[in-house]
Amino acid sequence: MLVNGVKLLQVARENHFAVPAFNISDHAMLKGIFEICEDTESPLIVAIHPDEVSHVGADFLASVLSRARRTTIPVAVHWDHGATYEEALRAIQLGFTSVMIDASLKPFDDNVEISKRVADAAHAVDVSVEAELGTIGKTDAEAEAGTDSIIYTDPHDAVRFVEQTGVDSLAVAIGTCHGLYPDWMKPEIKLDLLEEIEAAVSIPLVLHGGSGNPDEEIAKSVAHGIAKINISSDIKVAYHDKMREVLADTKLREPNSIQPPCIAAMKATAAHKIELFNASGKAALY
Repeated sequence: MLVNGVKLLQVARENHFAVPAFNISDHAMLKGIFEICEDTESPLIVAIHPDEVSHVGADFLASVLSRARRTTIPVAVHWDHGATYEEALRAIQLGFTSVMIDASLKPFDDNVEISKRVADAAHAVDVSVEAELGTIGKTDAEAEAGTDSIIYTDPHDAVRFVEQTGVDSLAVAIGTCHGLYPDWMKPEIKLDLLEEIEAAVSIPLVLHGGSGNPDEEIAKSVAHGIAKINISSDIKVAYHDKMREVLADTKLREPNSIQPPCIAAMKATAAHKIELFNASGKAALY
């Protein structure tokens, strides 16, 4: 069931769960994420951002789309954190069913202009659009986007932004950061701000940068209107930490000896997120 993001997130918003958007950067990760979502009967968003596309290559998308078309669960394939109109068009040409335009670092009017332009083009070919208002934090150089400090989403600006752009979902800045939190930083989601935004706008809300936030906060964000949560760092850390452990045996050289334990570790982390997002079993709603 290959669908666009609108079809996934509207159901999630109405039924008080969040669709996991797992960032994928190789074929083994793709295989494992599909398997765990099928096992738990969770809807899925396969997210790939420009840095990941530069790593896997554009031809990789054919494998993603093929796998999505034959799965038993609803899946959207999402271009994550695209920065320009031209990037969005390229993603649509490649077959992505959902695109994000992230012009959040630009002034409000410029963000509106580019987001509307992307939405108009994408909607013409039944592709959904996510935009971002406010800025997500960034904790390290490995994180894909963000700034050193968070600029929180203003609820009144969110209303104007949604009305003027016509986007289908909105990533909000409510206290999360891309990347992994250092020991000295205490993550904290502003649930009162989330409540205000959710009450003010009529489209599904998206949470970026949730790796490292306490489970209780993430669960509460789902209860307060978050319909999609991006997970990148947590599954990649599980995958590569296990790989470092496995590669301590220097006699191993075959991927089928090295990668299965890494996939299993990643799947365990992903399964925890799926339960936390209340997404297990929700594929039956589509």
